[in-house]
Formats: sequence, structure tokens, C-alpha cells
Amino acid sequence: MNLKNARDYLAWLYYQYLLITGIYVLEPWEKSLFNWALFSAVAMVIYTSYVFVPIHVRLALEFFSGICGGQPESAMALIN
Repeated sequence: MNLKNARDYLAWLYYQYLLITGIYVLEPWEKSLFNWALFSAVAMVIYTSYVFVPIHVRLALEFFSGICGGQPESAMALIN
């Protein structure tokens, strides 16, 4: 794919974004405000997922391993 085709494809994707969200009817300052709010919300969701999802997954695994009969972490202290 050469540079012109990539640029045309990105322009087509942007046009689809404008049509799907309906912001093609907005004025330029309204478009930029909408885009800023949308992309900052997406960035916050990505950041929150990166920070908090692994913690919740680890806690859920510890919880369910305790329910399903897994050994607690202090079992090694009992062996020694």
C-alpha cells in the first residue's frame, strides 16, 4: 500500500467517523469540542483499564481459588 492509498483510506475512515457520529453537521469549534471530549473519555477508559483491571483480576483469582479449595498463601508457613 503506497502513501496515497493510505492517506485516502484514512480520509475515508475519518469521513465514516463523521457520518456515524453525526458531527458532520456541527461547526468546526463544536467538532473540536466533541472530539476532545470523546478522545479524553476514551483515554481515561484505557488508562483505568490498564491500571485497575489487573488488580481486580488478581483479587478475583485469589477469591475463587480460596472458594474452590486452593491452598492459602500461609500454607508454606505451616509446612516449615
